[in-house]
Amino acid sequence: MSFFSDIFDFFLPRLCPSCGNKLNSGEESICVDCLLQIKPASTSRLSHDFLKMFKPKGIISGFTSLYIFEKDKEIQKIIHAIKYQKRFRTGELLGKLLGEKIQNENWDIDLIIPVPLHHLKKAERGYNQSFYIAWGVNKILRRQFDEKSLKRIKYTETQTAMNIVERVENISGAFAVKHKNNIRGKNILLIDDVITTGATVTECASVLIDNGAAKVYTASLAIAD
Repeated sequence: MSFFSDIFDFFLPRLCPSCGNKLNSGEESICVDCLLQIKPASTSRLSHDFLKMFKPKGIISGFTSLYIFEKDKEIQKIIHAIKYQKRFRTGELLGKLLGEKIQNENWDIDLIIPVPLHHLKKAERGYNQSFYIAWGVNKILRRQFDEKSLKRIKYTETQTAMNIVERVENISGAFAVKHKNNIRGKNILLIDDVITTGATVTECASVLIDNGAAKVYTASLAIAD
């Protein structure tokens, strides 16, 4: 960090969204101690979840995630801060880490799309957290970025307490493609914050495929434990 950044930190210290401690000059958005406490998503776990959630339907061609989502742990606090506390730089930081992981996948990606929020929910929150995560991913992958072609047209209830059947019903018909020419024939990477049952990204991918996308891959910061 520069001298001026250090002075700025002295008067307005940057705090870790997980533990609340002051960040050191070499730490970016999240302290090293908290980052090291987050459980990474192993290859075997990701393979199991892909076979369970996505492979049978044949809509999503590939899937990866950075971490395992654990309730009341560091990852939940960090994602909550990204979603509700305007921690945009934190979203970008983890997005870049996710982008580095995606680079290890054998995916031919043309276009990156964040999973959209309904306009009412976006107005209420002020932003779409998946945009900043996807923006961080794209800083690594350097592909075409598109937040306008896929729209959420149905206001859905929060899915936290829903089972898989209820989630599928809740999200059915929630998305539409606005600019078909932008996605036709493209291999698309969908970015979300947390994937639990895969219902949301599967619905997004289905709409994209129905409107001419060649393939859809998906990635998230975390996968629900």
